[in-house]
Amino acid sequence: MSYIAVIGAGSWGTTLACLLNEKGYDVSLWVYEKDLAEEIKKTRVNSLYLPGHILNDNILVTDDLKKAVNKALYIVNAVPSQHVRRVFGNAISYLREEAVIISVSKGIEKGSLLTISSILREMTGQRIAVLSGPSFAKEVIKKLPAAVTLATEDKKLALLLQEMFNTSYFRVYTHNDILGVELGGALKNVMAIAAGISDGLGLGYNARAALITRGLSEMKRLGKAMGAKEETFTGLSGLGDLVLTCTAPLSRNYTLGYELGKGRRLEEVVYQTKGVIEGVDTAESAYELSKRYNIQMPIVEQVYNVIYKGKSPFEAVGDLMNRTLKTEFDD
Repeated sequence: MSYIAVIGAGSWGTTLACLLNEKGYDVSLWVYEKDLAEEIKKTRVNSLYLPGHILNDNILVTDDLKKAVNKALYIVNAVPSQHVRRVFGNAISYLREEAVIISVSKGIEKGSLLTISSILREMTGQRIAVLSGPSFAKEVIKKLPAAVTLATEDKKLALLLQEMFNTSYFRVYTHNDILGVELGGALKNVMAIAAGISDGLGLGYNARAALITRGLSEMKRLGKAMGAKEETFTGLSGLGDLVLTCTAPLSRNYTLGYELGKGRRLEEVVYQTKGVIEGVDTAESAYELSKRYNIQMPIVEQVYNVIYKGKSPFEAVGDLMNRTLKTEFDD
C-alpha cells in the first residue's frame, strides 16, 4: 500500500488525512505545533482545528518532518501558502526522488507572486498536482457530498490520484490546467471578503450576486493574462469555489469581510479566528499581479484598499458603484 504524508494539520489537512486513511492508505500527519501534536497523539482529536472528530489510531501523528515524509510516495501539501517555502525548504532533503506532491493550499506567495505549485516545482523538482474546489472540511469530514478538481499535466498521474482521493461522498474530476485551478482557489478568497463586506453592510442579495458575477470576470481576466484556460474558471475550482465561499458563514474569508462590514477592526477579527484567512495575503498578491499584467480588477483593488490602506468599506462600495460605465464583456 502507498504511504501518504499530509503536511499541515489544519482542518483541511486533518480531514484529508482521515479520508485517505479510511480508504486503506498508510498516512502520516505532520503537525507544526509540537504541543498540538502531543495532544492529538494522546486524545486522537485535533481540538484546535477539527474538534469533535476522532482520528484512527493508525494515522501517524508527528511534528518531525523527516519521520513524516521519508517513506512517502505521495505528499499532500496543506501548509498555509505563506509558509510553504519555509516548510518544504526543511523537508527537501527527506523527500524520495519519485515522490509526488499534491498541493491543496489556496493562495499566492507575497513578494514573488508565485502560485504554490510554482514554488514547490522550483524548490523540489518533484511531480506536482493540485486539488481544489468547493469543499469545506467541516462538511467533508461528515461525509456530506462534495466535488473537486484535481489538476496535473501528467494524464496517468491524474487517473491514479483521482482514484486515490475519490470516495462515495468526495467526487474528483481531473483537469490539466494547474495554473487556472490554483488561481481560482486563491482569488475566490478575495471575492469572499468582498461578499462578506457587502453582507455586513446590509447591502442585500442583489449586491452579493453582482459581486460574485463581476468577481468571476476579474478572475477570468487575470487568468487569461497569465496563461490559464478561461474554461477553468467556470468549473469547480473557479465558479464552484467562488459561490461557496461568497455565500457561506463557514468561510473564514467571508466571515472576515462580514465583520469588517460591521465595523470591526481587521486585527481583532484575525486574532480571534482559528486557522489562516488566506484572502488577506492574497488580496495584496492579487493587487500586485493586476498591476504587473495591467489588468483592471476593481473588486480586488477595493478589498486591498480596505485591508491595507484603511479605507472604509462603505466608501469602497461607493467607488465600485461609481466607476466609469462600460460594456459588460471585454472586447
